[in-house]
Amino acid sequence: MNDSRKPGPLRRRPMKLSTTVSLMLGTVILVVLLSVHWLYVVQISNVTREGVKDKALAVARTLAASPDIQRGLTLPPDSNIIQPIAMSVQKNNGLLFVVVTNMQGRRYSHPNPQAINQHFIGEDLNAALQGHENIAVNKGILDEALRVFTPVYNAQRQQIGVVAIGISLSSVTQQINHSRWDILWTVLFGTLVGATGAVCLVTVLKRLLFGLEPYEISALFEQRQAMLQSIREGVIAVDDQAQVTLINEEARQLCMGSTAADAGNIIANLRDVLRNNTSRQDEEIHVNGRILLSNTVPVRSNGAVLGAICTFRDKTEVTQLMQRMSGMVNYVDNLRAHSHEFMNKLHVILGLLHMKSYTQLEDYILKTANNYQTEIGSLLLRIKSPVVAGFLLSKINHASDTGHQLTLNEDSFLPESSNEKQVSTLITVLGNLIENAFEAMSGQPEGEVNVLLHYQNGWLACEVSDDGPGIPAAHLDAIFEKGFSAKGERRGMGLFLTRQQTLSIGGEIIVESEPGVYTQFLVQLPWDGGNIRAC
Repeated sequence: MNDSRKPGPLRRRPMKLSTTVSLMLGTVILVVLLSVHWLYVVQISNVTREGVKDKALAVARTLAASPDIQRGLTLPPDSNIIQPIAMSVQKNNGLLFVVVTNMQGRRYSHPNPQAINQHFIGEDLNAALQGHENIAVNKGILDEALRVFTPVYNAQRQQIGVVAIGISLSSVTQQINHSRWDILWTVLFGTLVGATGAVCLVTVLKRLLFGLEPYEISALFEQRQAMLQSIREGVIAVDDQAQVTLINEEARQLCMGSTAADAGNIIANLRDVLRNNTSRQDEEIHVNGRILLSNTVPVRSNGAVLGAICTFRDKTEVTQLMQRMSGMVNYVDNLRAHSHEFMNKLHVILGLLHMKSYTQLEDYILKTANNYQTEIGSLLLRIKSPVVAGFLLSKINHASDTGHQLTLNEDSFLPESSNEKQVSTLITVLGNLIENAFEAMSGQPEGEVNVLLHYQNGWLACEVSDDGPGIPAAHLDAIFEKGFSAKGERRGMGLFLTRQQTLSIGGEIIVESEPGVYTQFLVQLPWDGGNIRAC
């Protein structure tokens, strides 16, 4: 069977930097040199022609002023006075011809003696016969030539004839071509210098670019941009003058809406790192009401500081991740503990079977089943999120270890949510509120914490109450402020984070307390529980 698939077109590999630069420089140098060559040739041609014309005019005027020429024109053409002079001048100056005519246009001299006493060929003589110098290009009986005509006057300033000087155009062309060879050598020398410069430039560029080709640099840049935009950390980089040179999308999102003072905290860290040339690790920065965990390091090259880069991430996300992992660990630990307990109960059942104590065996099995349904089965029936269920199980066991009691209200129902941020926020809220309740009751021999989770129409109502000492009325408005605590220094972060994360997903939290009687926190959170109805 023939395969109808055809291979796709091969991707053409770009030219190397050395080839590209060499071609570009070579093209520019060649165009410049050819342009210069053309302009120079035109200029040389014009200069050569002007020089030849001036030379011919000078010779013609000299002959026209010669007394021998003037005297010869008063005699017949075959007097042989002008011919020797003209031939000598022609030979000594490399001219095509030197012709002297009278006013009737009859020749007194010519390179071909047989042409003497014959009429001059060409209309360009007429202007000279009328007393005007004339320059023309024409072809006579010899060759195409540049012809110069000068009137000849006698002592009484009467025109008695014309001196015509001819220079072969092929001779002029030879002079121009001779000059072109000099230009050609100059062009070749310029090309050699340009090629050497191109090689040196390519070598320097390759060294600056670490031996990478342009398409490799382009690919690396695209990969770098994709990497910067895909990472979850915000990245801001500055140069050695503390000017921002890079900021990725995550950094823009984290800093969006921040004040100048908030953004200045990040820039201040970068400037401090530039100034001291030292790294700053795991620092907390307050930006836009968030706590960011930042790491700032200098960028060095050959021992010199070229800039600094700061990476940061919302600390609450890190905290949420840790809490989620802690919940999973607690869930696994509780399953392991219950697994050991279940094995112990199986051993008891096996022993009662061996002793054939069926009545006691029946009572033991029924009691065990009732306890499981009461303690764990009912919790898993009402709490559908494994993470939250494991978290509450760990808190229930922790409460019993401390002599207190944590109770999940029988009316509670929590469907599983696909929104991890909502789950982590709920764990943060429950964890901080339950731990605060345990700490508040630490001085009491007994105490109970009651938790109610109620889901309805996309919202989760969470109530955490305790019968501890309560909160003084004067402190109710300040307990959610950062750093506020009645337990000593370096405290007061739990309720601050609880309120911050609650507000960040669109929820709200309020507190009610009566000193010496109870404390109750009411939290409303959006919850993506689908269309599940409470049981």
